[in-house]
Amino acid sequence: MGTGRTLNKAPRTRPIKSQGEKRRREKAQRARLVKMGMDEAVVAKMQAEDVRKLVQKPTDVKKKVQKAAAAVAAAEK
Repeated sequence: MGTGRTLNKAPRTRPIKSQGEKRRREKAQRARLVKMGMDEAVVAKMQAEDVRKLVQKPTDVKKKVQKAAAAVAAAEK
């Protein structure tokens, strides 16, 4: 039995995503949001899909952080 054409096609030879790599990517994305200024406790409770969407739009995240900081400052007065 040799390796025929079936096993040499692109879809068969693509690497398989692992759960460990997925966790590493999610951890890095969460850290990126915290670095942008979001609260760590809030980021920890977010779903992975929401984290991915926010990481793709850093300007929106910065606006939300500024808005939240302004709301906290207004509440303190």
